[in-house]
Amino acid sequence: MNSPGVVLITGGTGLIGKAITKELLVKNYEVIILTRDPEKYTAGDKISYAKWDIEKQSIDMDAVAKADYIIHLAGANVGEKRWTGKRKKEIVDSRVKSGELLVKVLSGKTNKIKAVISASAIGWYGPDEFSIYKSFSETDPAYKDFLGQTCAQWEKSITPVAQFNKRLVILRTGIVLSNEGGAFPEFKKPLSFGLATIPGTGKQVISWIHIDDLVRVYIYSIENEKLKGIYNAVAPRPVPTKQLVLELARTKKKTFFIPVYVPSFVLKIVFGEMSIEVLKSATVSCKKIQNERFTFLYPSIESAIRQLSGS
Repeated sequence: MNSPGVVLITGGTGLIGKAITKELLVKNYEVIILTRDPEKYTAGDKISYAKWDIEKQSIDMDAVAKADYIIHLAGANVGEKRWTGKRKKEIVDSRVKSGELLVKVLSGKTNKIKAVISASAIGWYGPDEFSIYKSFSETDPAYKDFLGQTCAQWEKSITPVAQFNKRLVILRTGIVLSNEGGAFPEFKKPLSFGLATIPGTGKQVISWIHIDDLVRVYIYSIENEKLKGIYNAVAPRPVPTKQLVLELARTKKKTFFIPVYVPSFVLKIVFGEMSIEVLKSATVSCKKIQNERFTFLYPSIESAIRQLSGS
């Protein structure tokens, strides 16, 4: 079976990158992962590693020359550390400078890149009260807070590739539910003590997506040439945080759990400025990607949690 193409991935060693790589290999794509330390990884039959350095604005041009598609995921983990001034700069620079490097590379020497699929986030949108609509759509403006402006700079940094006759798809991703990392394991941890911890009032809406569906959106974006522009990568049915937590508790513990509300002031002490995101309600629409005939395997929080819980 011939390979359908070579995919170059930035940020390929992270949660989402690993999941996308796994599925691309199943579908017989060849994968090249850009990393600062390629020597740390072992190449395989269809997977290899190439060096890039965002700070030095350098990249393995041989890897670029081999690629048919780029999946751009690079960016410091927003939720990993408190948002100090230094950390905020790392979050922004890791996204903007990596985008600028790809633009510089694709504007220069001849290459065969057909499409660039770039990550963004629903942090672009403000809280629900900021929208005059029932839910946010791709045409809504970037919010004025840190994450909104970070997403605006992030998307702006990669947008010029569309001028080089490259199809560009930007995926504003919601809260990713996966057993391998991110928010979902954090929701599960207190359940081992019989506690279902609900942040704030629990009324704040989470626009989420199952990791398998997110992987499918990325590959769908590669394989469907009519897709271009910005799409929200979120499931069709956003839910209040309380509903997510209690559904998970019922699935894992049946009736043997105690709901516990964590007051907003406690979250502010623990997370600092990042608590704004934990407490923010953002209802985001996926109608645009659905109109492109993408179907979700896990459209409801119940189906997603059942799958992730193995039940």
